[in-house]
Order: sequence, then C-alpha cells, then structure tokens
Amino acid sequence: MKLAAPLLFATLSLLGTVTAQAQGKPLVYCADASPEGFDPGMWDSASTNIVSAQMFDGLLGFKRPTTELQPKLATSYEISPDAKSFTFRLRTGVKFQSTAWFKPTRTLNADDVVFTFSRFIDPNHPFNKAFPANFIYPQNLGLAKLIDGIDKLDEHTVRFRLKEPNVTFVANFAFAWAGIQSAEYAAQLLKAGKASQINVQPVGTGPFQFKSYAKDDVLRMTANPDYWGGKQPTTNLVFSISREPNVRVQKIAAGECHVTAALRDVDLASLANNPNISIEKIQALNISYLSFNLKKAPTDKREVREALDIAIDRNAIFKALFPRGDAMQAVSAFPPSVPGYNRNLKNEFDPAKAKALLAKAGFPKGLEIDLWALPVQRPTNPNGQLMAQLIQQDWAKIGVKANIKTYEWGEYLKRANNGEHNVYMSGWSGETGDADDFLTPNLSCAANKNGIKFCNAAFEKLIDEARATPDQAKRIALYEKAQEIFKRERPWITMAHSTVYIPIRKDVVGFKMAPNGSVDFEGVYRK
Repeated sequence: MKLAAPLLFATLSLLGTVTAQAQGKPLVYCADASPEGFDPGMWDSASTNIVSAQMFDGLLGFKRPTTELQPKLATSYEISPDAKSFTFRLRTGVKFQSTAWFKPTRTLNADDVVFTFSRFIDPNHPFNKAFPANFIYPQNLGLAKLIDGIDKLDEHTVRFRLKEPNVTFVANFAFAWAGIQSAEYAAQLLKAGKASQINVQPVGTGPFQFKSYAKDDVLRMTANPDYWGGKQPTTNLVFSISREPNVRVQKIAAGECHVTAALRDVDLASLANNPNISIEKIQALNISYLSFNLKKAPTDKREVREALDIAIDRNAIFKALFPRGDAMQAVSAFPPSVPGYNRNLKNEFDPAKAKALLAKAGFPKGLEIDLWALPVQRPTNPNGQLMAQLIQQDWAKIGVKANIKTYEWGEYLKRANNGEHNVYMSGWSGETGDADDFLTPNLSCAANKNGIKFCNAAFEKLIDEARATPDQAKRIALYEKAQEIFKRERPWITMAHSTVYIPIRKDVVGFKMAPNGSVDFEGVYRK
C-alpha cells in the first residue's frame, strides 16, 4: 500500500499575506504547568508535549481539528502489505534551528531520523551511555521489542522494520514524543561531554525555537527564521505558566494572555459574556482515572481494587466537579466514540458489596491507604483535591481511611512512576481515535517496567492480536474482550470523559483545537 501525502505549501502564501497584519505582536499562552524538559522523547505529559510540538516536527502530524495524518518532515510513506515495513521519504532542504549553542552545517537527512529513534530502542547507543534517559512513551509502547531495525536507504529515505505486524504503527510518527532531533547537534554535545544539554537547550525543526525559560514562571520562544513551512506571523511566543485556573481566567479576561490551557467547567460562566473572548470547544478523546499500585499491598489484591471502585458515588462527584453536565462518566479505558468500545460494561455503586469484598480480601475491619490528589487542573479532573476529599468520604463509609497526599507536578509524576503510591490520579488524551492509542501506552506489559502497573497475559494477547489485524470487525471484537478483562481486574477506577474548552481572545487568528485539547501555534497570530 502506498500513501503519497500532499505537500503543505497551499497555506504558505496565506501566511505571507497575514505577516504584515500581525505587526509583530507577541502571542501569550497561559499554560497550566511547567514542562518537565525539552527532549520530546523523555516525556509524556500533556503540558510538556505542547511545548515540544512548537519546537520540534515529526515525520507526520495531525490535520487539526481531526485525527487525519498529514505530512511534516516526511512528504510520503509506504506501508508494506503485511504491515511490518514502513518507509518514509524525507522532505529536502529542511534546516535545523540555528541557536547560540548550535549552528547546523547541513539540512535534515536520514541520519537524524535514525539517531532519534535509535535512542528509543538501543540502551547501548553511545548517546544513551553518556546521557541515560527514560523514554516513557516509547518504552510504554514496547518499541525496543517491536522494531527489528531502522534502515537508512539513502540520504532522504528511511525504513522501519517491525518484528510483528502493527496496523496502528504509522500514527506514532505524528506524536510529540517523536519529534526529530539533530544527529549533528547530538554529536557536538557528545564530543563536548554535555549530552544532557539536549534536554535543556533544544534544537528542532519546528516553527518556533527556544529563547529562555524560568521554571514555574515563563518560557519564551521566537519564530524559527528558517522554518521549512514558511515565515511565522508571530515573532514572539510566550508561555506564561499559571498553575491556578482562576489566575489563567483573570489573565485572559485582562488581555494578559491570548489563549489559555483548557478551562474547568466552573470557569466558563465568568468568561461567557466577555465580548473580547471566544471559547473553542471540542468533544475530546480523553479519560481521567485513579491508577492502583498493583505491586504494593493492599491494592495488589483484586478484591480490594473492586471494593474501592464500587464504593465511590460517581453521581455525587460529577454534580460537584462538573456542574454544567458536560462530562461523561467513564466506564472503560477509552471513550464510547472510539471503535471497539464495549457497551455492555457498567459502573457500580454498592457500598455493602464493597465491605463484603474487603472482608473476603482479609480486611473485615477496613484498611488504611494513601490517595494522591492531582496537583494540576485538567478538563477531566478540574479539582483533584475536591475529588480526593469526596472519595475519602465514600471510602470512610466502608472502613477505609484514605490519607490524601499531593506533590508539585514534576515530583508527583516522578514519585508515581517509582511506585510510591497506593492510588494516584492520572489521565490520558488520545489523538488517533483508535483504541490502541489508549490501551498499549497505559495498560500493556511494556508500560509496566517495575510491576506497579497492569500486565495481564490474556489482555496482552488480545491487544497484540488487534494491533496486527487490518480487519476492523475482528479488531473491534478483540478490543471488546480485552475490556472485559480490564473491568474485571480493575487496574483503574475510571472517572470521566470530558468536553474540552479553550478560551481565546478574539484578536487571535488561525487557532484550531485538536481532539486531545492540545494547542499548536504554527500560523497563529494576533490581528
């Protein structure tokens, strides 16, 4: 099968005509959290991915506001009939960003693609020896086991060979973590003994490039003058980092920022009648959930996990957290709009049964656990502390004492990945509209490096088989069976799927939301 992707120059003349209108006005985005770093492959949080997407391009991208793939650094690609070989033809003449710390001497070629992905799959790669890194998303996908080889066929052609068929594989090249790094820049860092700087001083091919960063305060980027996609109408892009949603609301109302991170349900009313603001809306591919530590007692017992799940009064929680009624209770691991959703599954609320399950698990007098509250606000979890308090009250009724804890966002993620929790709040946003985009990165054995997450042989067999078959009806049946196992084993307490709202000032032109609620400022400007 050959899929020749169209060139993206249709919009470039438009960018040229609007540049004069933009008059160099800075564009300020009120972000909800600091980026964890600037090496795209190392991180998988939404806040960091949004930053990476401004400075790095992948081989492919998503055509906003859809899940349709479109060309970026690759102009076309071919998929073998057995879905085990993926060949990309690279765009010629693409320049890496020229910065104070790196001056490229050549344009993008196959070496850059090979370098980027070799880091993900080869722990013995020289760069990984100098700067050992945990590539969260590639690891959770099991890329090291999946990819059989990466071949440089010529200067502008790269082939990925897989050990097993994977009909969903091509979409990975559009994700933020797959932003292409400069092999030349990496070689310079390696020679200087400064490999770790790749996560501090980024160099990509994206529309904007790094200027300066003050943690928990402000990130400044400037337009990439050599961007292959054309001159950007916005010269200065600023991420003003405001953890508190009410602060972001105040700032956009006052014109101190022009686009903000997604709003909470409760914030809409204060902006709804502001004549200078419009509110973009999309039914997002997302989920919030509470993830159990499957290695640590007492949540290593299935009966305990089920008891804690069915003791929660979701109706009461939704009334408090989503008063507008724009969120949907999550039953499975992905939203009902995704093909393969099992509509036979249901949530339960049964405190009496929960008590009986605890007794069966060996806790007739109850137990004590830690419950981690999400420290950032998300559309699917607008108030982690309030959610934790409401769950704490529900659990107390079945004899469970929950100690609520939380940490700064980066510390929260690090400690959770280390398995210090019993239960922690998390979430996920998909981009492809495919079930695999939710299941493999979060619930496969590859995502369970230290035993704290879900790894079930029967579940694994079903999602592996689903990834390998192009027959949509068979894939749907396999995913429906997999969800039955998921619901029985309860690695998560599923909470919410939400509509995502992003407010923008009305002088902002060209902004389009994505299905995961993320933002992209290529071609966006203020008139």
